Amino acid sequence: MNWSIFKYLLTLLLAFPVNLLAITDEPQEVSDTKRWDKRIHLRYEGWERMKPTHVKMQYAGGMGVLSTGVGWDYGKRRQWETDVLLGYLPAKYASDFLLTLTVKQNYIPWSMSFDKHWALEPFYCGMYLTTIAGEEFWEKEPGRYPNRYYNFSTKIRPYIFIGQRMNFNLKNSIVQHISLFYEVSTCELYIISKATNRSLTMRDVLRFSFGAKVQLFKNK
Repeated sequence: MNWSIFKYLLTLLLAFPVNLLAITDEPQEVSDTKRWDKRIHLRYEGWERMKPTHVKMQYAGGMGVLSTGVGWDYGKRRQWETDVLLGYLPAKYASDFLLTLTVKQNYIPWSMSFDKHWALEPFYCGMYLTTIAGEEFWEKEPGRYPNRYYNFSTKIRPYIFIGQRMNFNLKNSIVQHISLFYEVSTCELYIISKATNRSLTMRDVLRFSFGAKVQLFKNK
């Protein structure tokens, strides 16, 4: 595998821990929740900030048939999340079994608690970069094609998305809550294709995905 294809993703990965460590230490628990927003951020200190705060699994979404990985939440009400996901594409969908790597950034502005067990995140959004391994995919246009014949990369795809999540709170010693979510996403190539080809429908441009997230407690 040519690891140079991951240079953009690795830049993000390297920058993310630095940002975490740059955060000044604050009280362990932020408890000034709104009446309907019960999210509380249990903060790590020092190098503990590197510990993942959740595990996520996602089906489809342009990052392989199935992808799974870990992530970190941060912000006063855990409104920011960064995920690193490893996925796969079976041989029946490509020339061979292929792996994907995704770095995903989420912004969750609101959470609405119905009772001590259920909470809804009615809207969240974000973006992610996905790269796929395989010699048939390229980052820069191969020399065998005329100059700027393919003016895009087939190896790296940026996506934007919106979604919703439903949380079920467990509050045990290991798991804080389990979330089920769905997302609607698209990438720059689909948007350009839609703008230049009016025969394409929204079904051709948008991608639907769903998955689950397990939120972990901080060890005390």
